[in-house]
Amino acid sequence: MSRFVMGWGIRLLIVAVIGGGALIFRDRLSSNAAELKVGDCFDSPAAAEEIKDVQHHPCTEAHNAEVVFVGNMTGANDAYPADPVVESWVRLNCVPAWSTYTGKNFENDLVLDLGFYLPTADGWKHGDRGITCYADRVDRGSLTSSVKLVN
Repeated sequence: MSRFVMGWGIRLLIVAVIGGGALIFRDRLSSNAAELKVGDCFDSPAAAEEIKDVQHHPCTEAHNAEVVFVGNMTGANDAYPADPVVESWVRLNCVPAWSTYTGKNFENDLVLDLGFYLPTADGWKHGDRGITCYADRVDRGSLTSSVKLVN
């Protein structure tokens, strides 16, 4: 076998190992907040104006948030939505999803709360409409299991 073919084989093996590791350890890697999916457990950074990256965790380890809904708002590119518009959208979309996901009544639950990420004004201007809604604790403490209702 030539050195050229052997060199490519080693390179492909390295790429396969890195790719496989990323899949296996996805729940422990830091990643873009916009890539969160329903069921992902993560640490939501405290008091940050703009959230870019979050730390994933298995839901059985300490974390402080779990994604319950991901959706898109509508609207013109130049008109960033005012707070009442966003709050109305969250109430109509995220609250029912939160209740279905957790099996709890959002209005009465004293332990879990609802948080959400929305696009920046610049992201909105460029077509980003993604909203990520997550369950967290009212006291902002850690969770050590999934909040998902087990049927």
